[in-house]
Amino acid sequence: MDVAAADGPPPRRRRLAPRRGGRPSRAAAEQLGETILEAATGLFLSEGYGVTSIEAVARRARISKRTFYSRFRDKAELFGAVVHRVVERLRPPGDAGLFEGGTLEEILTRLARVILHAALSPQALALHRVILAEATRFPELAAVVTERGGSREAVTRIAALLEREARAGYLTLENAPFAAAQFLQMVVALPQRRALGLGTPMTPPELESWARDTVTLFLNGCRSR
Repeated sequence: MDVAAADGPPPRRRRLAPRRGGRPSRAAAEQLGETILEAATGLFLSEGYGVTSIEAVARRARISKRTFYSRFRDKAELFGAVVHRVVERLRPPGDAGLFEGGTLEEILTRLARVILHAALSPQALALHRVILAEATRFPELAAVVTERGGSREAVTRIAALLEREARAGYLTLENAPFAAAQFLQMVVALPQRRALGLGTPMTPPELESWARDTVTLFLNGCRSR
C-alpha cells in the first residue's frame, strides 16, 4: 500500500502576501509629484498663495501631509515647482530652432510671437495676478518667480543672439543682457497689462502688428548708436 496515497495529497504551499512598503517605482513617484502639482496649481491660481494651505493641497491631492513633506520642503518650494511647471508647459517644443534661420529681424519677430502667446495664456495671466496680488505680503514670491519663471533663461539666450550680431557688425551694443531684458519688456508689458484688465485686450491682428513694430523699433534703437 502506498503510504503517500493513503495520507492524501501533499498540503498546498501557502502563498506569501506581496511585500508592501519600500520606495515607490519611478513611475509611481512621478505620478505622485504630478498629482500634487496639479492640485496645487488649481488652488494657487484660483484661491491665491496666502489662502492656499499645505493641508488644502494634501486634501485635494488625497495624500497625507507626511507624504507632501517627503516631496516638498514648504509652500514656497511648492509654488516654485508650480511656476516651473506652468513655464515648461508653455515652452514650445524644439524651441532651440527659434533662434536659428532667417535674418535677425525675422528671428526676433518669431520670438516676439512665441513670447506673447505664452505671456497671454490663461494660466500665465492667472499666475501673474497671484504674484501681483500677494508679492507685498509674501516677498519670497518675487525670488521664486525670478528663479523659476523662465525670464532669466530667455534674457540669456536673446543676449547671446544679440552679441553674435554685434560681433558681426550688425548691431551696436554695450550691454547685451540689458538690451535683451528691455526687448522682453517692450514685447510683453502693454499687451499683458491690457489682458489683465487695464484696457481692452489686443486682438490677434493687433498682436501681430505689435510684435513686428516692437522688433522694428528695438532694432532701430540698437543700430542708431
